[in-house]
Amino acid sequence: MNSILLHEVKDKSEILTFNTPEKLNVLSEEMLKELSAALRQCASNQSTHVVILRSTGKAFCAGHDLKQMQNERKTPDKGLKYFNRLFNQCSKVMMQIKNLPKPVIAEVQGVATAAGCQLVATCDIAVASKIAKFGVNGVNIGLFCSTPMVALSRNIGRKKTFEMLVTGDFMTASEAKESGLVNHVISEEELSAKTDELASKISEKFKRVVKIGKKAFYEQAEMKLENAYDYTAKIMAENMVLDETIEGISAFIEKRDLKWRE
Repeated sequence: MNSILLHEVKDKSEILTFNTPEKLNVLSEEMLKELSAALRQCASNQSTHVVILRSTGKAFCAGHDLKQMQNERKTPDKGLKYFNRLFNQCSKVMMQIKNLPKPVIAEVQGVATAAGCQLVATCDIAVASKIAKFGVNGVNIGLFCSTPMVALSRNIGRKKTFEMLVTGDFMTASEAKESGLVNHVISEEELSAKTDELASKISEKFKRVVKIGKKAFYEQAEMKLENAYDYTAKIMAENMVLDETIEGISAFIEKRDLKWRE
């Protein structure tokens, strides 16, 4: 039986591939469970530097499994309790990505909607094909995308986010790049190569330094300006005394190659 989530290591990258194309790679309960477990493995693997999220088929991720949700609604002892658990489960997975001690790249080959769009917004970097589309269109079926808007509103402007939420309109790949939701828009044929290129560049950097930087990036973003400067000044001071930094600066000043890499 094929796994719904493929997990492989390539060079210094861990690649997680959604593998339910017939269901548009929805975030079912089972997929969320598999993804959470895989992210824990990625976090503990000391030999990798980057995580890549990919999908099989035409869709990157169409959000939650509506058919599964409707079936669960019919169970008398579930209802609100079930939905609270489901959306909390999804939110915890999104926080796992944010707190993962290495960058996560979303490779978006097709549509990413609702929680799928949330997933793209949560990842640290996103690369999209020219035919990819992004939306938080739950409002079209009477379900406001409240949890997806958390990540989306932290990626793009509030007015654009709100417009998407209340109209259900989709954003094209080029619009997503202009708004800051994705970093690069590439042809379908070159998409994976671009993702691998970014992963390779990141993997060349000192892993501990990138880990420190990712954590600081998200911490300072939620602070007042003065507090952010106080916090990041402390982080930079601690960074300066790391062995990796001492070697990196010495090599730069002495115009030589690094004596060691990870």
